[in-house]
Amino acid sequence: MGAEPVNARWVRERRIERVGRTATLHTDLGSWPLRGGIVPDEVPVREVLKGRLRVDDAAVQIAEVLDDLYDASDAELGPTWRGEVPSVAVWAPTARHVALRLRRLRDGDESSRDVSSRNVTLNDDTSGGEQRVAMRRGDDGVWRVTGDPSWRDAEYALEVTVFAPTVDAVVTNVVTDPYSLALTVNSRRSLLARLDPPAGWPKPPLVPVARAAIYELHIRDFSIGDTSVPEAHRGTYLAFTHLESAGMRHLRALAEAGLTTVHLLPCNDIATIEEDRAKQRVAPRLEHHPPHSPLQQRAIGRIRDRDGFNWGYDPLHYSTPEGSYAHDPDRRTYEFREMVAALNAIGLHVVLDVVYNHTPNAGQDPKSILDRIVPGYYHRLSATGEVENSTCCANTATEHRMMEKLMLDSLATWVGQYRVDGFRFDLMGHHTKANLLKVRERFPHLQLYGEGWSFGEVAGDALFVAASQRNMVHTGIATFDDRLRDAVRGGGPHDNDPRHQGFATGLADAPSRALQEAQEEVMRGLAGTADQIAYVDAHDNETLFDALALKLPRATTMDDRVRMNTLALATVTLSQSPCFWHAGTDLLRSKSLDRNSYDSGDWFNRVDWTATHSTFGSGLPPRWDNFERWKYLRPLLKDPNLKPQPHHIRTARDRALELLRIRASTPLFGSAEVTFESGAPGVIVMVLSAESVLIFNATPHATKQTAHASATQLHPALAEREATYADGVFTVPARTVAVFLP
Repeated sequence: MGAEPVNARWVRERRIERVGRTATLHTDLGSWPLRGGIVPDEVPVREVLKGRLRVDDAAVQIAEVLDDLYDASDAELGPTWRGEVPSVAVWAPTARHVALRLRRLRDGDESSRDVSSRNVTLNDDTSGGEQRVAMRRGDDGVWRVTGDPSWRDAEYALEVTVFAPTVDAVVTNVVTDPYSLALTVNSRRSLLARLDPPAGWPKPPLVPVARAAIYELHIRDFSIGDTSVPEAHRGTYLAFTHLESAGMRHLRALAEAGLTTVHLLPCNDIATIEEDRAKQRVAPRLEHHPPHSPLQQRAIGRIRDRDGFNWGYDPLHYSTPEGSYAHDPDRRTYEFREMVAALNAIGLHVVLDVVYNHTPNAGQDPKSILDRIVPGYYHRLSATGEVENSTCCANTATEHRMMEKLMLDSLATWVGQYRVDGFRFDLMGHHTKANLLKVRERFPHLQLYGEGWSFGEVAGDALFVAASQRNMVHTGIATFDDRLRDAVRGGGPHDNDPRHQGFATGLADAPSRALQEAQEEVMRGLAGTADQIAYVDAHDNETLFDALALKLPRATTMDDRVRMNTLALATVTLSQSPCFWHAGTDLLRSKSLDRNSYDSGDWFNRVDWTATHSTFGSGLPPRWDNFERWKYLRPLLKDPNLKPQPHHIRTARDRALELLRIRASTPLFGSAEVTFESGAPGVIVMVLSAESVLIFNATPHATKQTAHASATQLHPALAEREATYADGVFTVPARTVAVFLP
């Protein structure tokens, strides 16, 4: 290759200037002096990038260099089809050789239009069925190969020979395709699937973003314990197709009341779940253990790495559905579409939780895919060359062109092939604002929101303008409002002492400066905009009911706890923002006080959609995330008065449905001019466009309030009729929300 010109920006981003103005670039092809930190034009840059690079004793970071030299932004990557002819393409600019390792269908097998629609039988190595096909490199760094119709549904992997800095050697890696559209069980190989365009099933009408009402749901939780679902379909995509199951009846009731969207926790290919359901470990029966016993969590701990449960925030392949959620992993793409169609059929949009901010591992780890194809490119490195891991795993770098492209292309697959309606971006603040604006531009009609937390190496825009809460205002992409959450619940998610109270968890029992501050924050949240997601609980941290158990005085009656559960939900449901509920919060869902149930198994995460059984008192939550707080949790779990009875659960459900009906039937939510009257400590009086009056009474006493509005009638959706209006005075019972209309 000829010499490549190098400009100063290129050199700075390679951090060469950090070693001083006189240094030497050492490569496998020779050494060159750097004058003023500049790489000489005679250096054959494209060739030296294929091997070891050092400046004196320091390694060189090459990501920005690759972005300068190899722009494959418009390339079609992964498996593509021209008629019946498939091609495979992978971006690997530093690779020395790339080949396709192919296993075609056995002779005599019938062809299929899509591996999603049937099982396939593939040749293995021992039968001599694997074929090694050389791929050709383009100037854009993409290696390509075109096959023939006999490749359809074949199993394949990429054989990449590349220099790996983590082992300081040239290695040959056999890796699945990061653009995989289908996979074998446990993601051992990619499949050359042809995903035909999905059937055009009816979609619910679009709703304004500010009026969205979102329900966050884990696919396995939804049906693994639902006996009204056929056993073979429990915990799978197909459970959603059983429209008369307890879970689907519950979702339909929510949709009829005003719920607009189901948000699914990660359901792309996950690194840590066994996909062969026959090999998943199952916990023994645990019902007979005492409610405060450590034995339940001990039993879960023995199998947690081999059971079928995980939240799924460890993505392996971004664009393929997770196989453990499929009744038949070979039909996962088909079954996923069936789930989306079933949810759409009952009037619900589908939003996917996506995790492009990290991968499970980096370097030469078997679950490192991207880094074994282009070492040192896809992950964010520190100044000293280590992979950043502030997100808990190996942080990706979507500020690099081809990682951003992978994200955008993956999103396009979910929209085009599965007809989803939006995305929630995990740890969105670790992406650039520019990343998310490109998503907004490409998908203008989707619901888009994410976690705008600012922390780690990107905190305070240290590396780039981040997609954080502060920066995403007025972009059409919402961020979660943790200030409202903490004001309503009390304390924060990382408190070692979980008893700090908030507006809806006992702080309003007596006036205080803390109550005043929390009340002001709740008012700001109620007056929020489409830029904020209003929520008081989610999969992270304790459920709302468990937070109430931790924070309310022990003597608080269960009837009052139900009222406070409703009041807390009302602060988000009756706000001007998109509202967000954790699945089961309307049923007093408990995780037995578990603060982080990501790997706590079905036992601590189960939900009863029949509104009959409470899971409070299922044992001490797992010690691996809760042990330091067991001293607070044990006396609560053993208290029988803190376990709701069926009539309490049904009342909470009915009150939650009323909140949705109020939101759906009142067009002012999401578009009103909001004012607040004086109220009182623990009482918020909110007026919408000088018409409707909302009174949130978190105190243990009835309140009488006035407001400058035309409202005089209690909203007809409210079943709790004790709230009244007479002679200009609104009377609202203790621990209650009331809505009055003109």
